[in-house]
Amino acid sequence: MPATFRHFAINADDTGRAKTFYEGVFGWRFDPWGPPDFYQVRNAGKGLLGALQGRRELIPGVRMAGFENSFGVADLKATIAAIEAGGGKIVMPPYRIEGVGELIYFEDTEGNLVGAMQYDPGVFPETPE
Repeated sequence: MPATFRHFAINADDTGRAKTFYEGVFGWRFDPWGPPDFYQVRNAGKGLLGALQGRRELIPGVRMAGFENSFGVADLKATIAAIEAGGGKIVMPPYRIEGVGELIYFEDTEGNLVGAMQYDPGVFPETPE
């Protein structure tokens, strides 16, 4: 089942400090979006969205220490079935983000937490509707 790397999120204890760091190092521009201390970066690569957000737990007791990565998929239900058939585990059931799409997080066979999202038509211009 094909998937396209579409989104990454930088988890930070101090979003202001992290914002200053990535603006200075990579020249990224961060725009406020959604809840407090949540920013989007759109100039990190063609067809790629980035986020900077306060550190959180996807699974109770497991802090996100690194970057979160999400893949764009055409059929989220089929992706869930393939993950489970392949030995993975859904750790966050489908969650709707209005105007963006439907997102899950899963744990792969090696214990990595990964996101998969079925984006709404038009979010990425090259995505077929």
